[in-house]
Amino acid sequence: MRNETCCFTGHRQIPLGERAEIASRLERVISDLYQRGIRYYGAGGALGFDALAARTVIRLRENCPGMKLILVLPCLTQTRGWRPEDIAEYERIKAQADKVVYTAQQYTPGCMHRRNRHLVDNSGVCVCYLTKNSGGTAYTVNYAKKQGVNVFNIAESITL
Repeated sequence: MRNETCCFTGHRQIPLGERAEIASRLERVISDLYQRGIRYYGAGGALGFDALAARTVIRLRENCPGMKLILVLPCLTQTRGWRPEDIAEYERIKAQADKVVYTAQQYTPGCMHRRNRHLVDNSGVCVCYLTKNSGGTAYTVNYAKKQGVNVFNIAESITL
C-alpha cells in the first residue's frame, strides 16, 4: 500500500499572491499521481497547505474512483487555540475524510513530529510546499528523503 500512497507536508502560511498558483500546481500533481496509480492521500490536518491538500483531494475524488483521503492527526486536541472559523473548516475536512488516524490522544512534545513521521513512513511519495530550510516542513521533507520517499516540492516548478 505504501507504493499507492502520497503524503502532504507544507507551511501553515501560503502568501496570498501565490495561493492560486500553488492550488493549481497541487491539483495537477495529485491528478498526475492518481494516473500513476496513487490512490491514498495522507494529510496532517494542520492549517495552510495541509488543509489545501485535503480540500483538493476531496474535490478530485468525485471523478477519481478509489481515491481516498486519510487524515493523520497528532492528537485529539490539535485545534486548541485555533480561531472558530479554522476549527469549523478542520471539522468539515475531518467529516469528509475516508479514514482518521490519531498518533496520540493528548498533545505531547514531539507529537507533531510523530504524526509527520507516520505520514512519511506509510508513503511512497511526498508532495510538499517548502520555502524555508527550517521548521517542521523542512524536517519532514529531509526525513522523507532519508527514507527514500520521492519528494515533489510544488513551491518549485516540477516535472513528474
